Formats: sequence, C-alpha cells, structure tokens
Amino acid sequence: MKKTQGTIQVYTGNGKGKTTAALGQALRAIGHGQRTLLIQFMKRRRTGEQAAARRLPGFTIVQSGSGRFVRKGKPDPADVRLAQAGLTKAKQAMTGGRYDLVILDEVNVAMDFGFLRAMDVLDLLKNKPREVEVILTGRSAPAAIRRAADLVSEIREVKHPYRRGIPARPGVEF
Repeated sequence: MKKTQGTIQVYTGNGKGKTTAALGQALRAIGHGQRTLLIQFMKRRRTGEQAAARRLPGFTIVQSGSGRFVRKGKPDPADVRLAQAGLTKAKQAMTGGRYDLVILDEVNVAMDFGFLRAMDVLDLLKNKPREVEVILTGRSAPAAIRRAADLVSEIREVKHPYRRGIPARPGVEF
C-alpha cells in the first residue's frame, strides 16, 4: 500500500519516548507493507530495536555513531564524519525509491552538538520525494527544523527512574 503524500514529523523535547514514538510509527508502516529505514545518529551499541528489525521484513537499521561519550560544543572530527555519513545514507534512502519511511533517530542532537548543520538537514528535507515519510527525533530540534515539519511533538519529562538512580535497562531504554 503506497502513500500518496509523505510528511515530515519531529519528536523532540527532554522526555523519554521520542525514539519509541518513531519505532511505533515504523511498526505501523511495516504492518502496511512499507519499507522502513532507521538511521541511528550518535549510536553504536546493541539495541532491542536492532534485534526486532532482523525479524521484521522491510525494516532496516543503520547506526552512524562512534558509541563514545561525546561533549556538546567540541565535536570530534570522527563523530562529524560518522554523522555526515548518516546524512548521506539518508539522502540515498530518500531518493533511491527503496524506502517509504526514513527515520533519522537523534539527528536533532547531532545538529545541536555541531556534528551536522541544520541547513544541510533542511536541504535534505526540502528535496525529499513527495511520497516519502520522514521522522526526525532527538532533543533540541532547531527552530528551522520545527518550522519545516508538518508535525512536531514536544515530549516533556515529568518524572524518570534515572533520577532515582535506576540505570538504562535493556528492553526499556535500549
């Protein structure tokens, strides 16, 4: 089942659930036979979504990060290269006709940390094919990205177990 009009969605804010919302959208798309690519910017670790994707036809996950802790404002050239490579993969995926849904997971953080320029991401969005759905996740979505989007959801933290010393858990946070 082909969509006639793809939109641009942004899930941002300091609350938990941005990637989870995007994965829910992916699950819905896959259920309708749509091919989905999720590019995980700034990530390089085993995740539950990777294990699930291997079991779902039409769902591909690519990681485009070093896996190291990174500091905002002091981008390591290797992290910048990895983020740029992820953006190149996104462009190829959007224009290659292979995917119906492209998720740029944590791309907002990659922009906020100086690994990617917002104008390059905006250029990608401006040139996306009409039928491709695109989702951008991560804290601190730039104002220009928000303006370019058709849907923006701000996810706000009210309470989180991490604040009580409970670390990230497999199957819940990754």
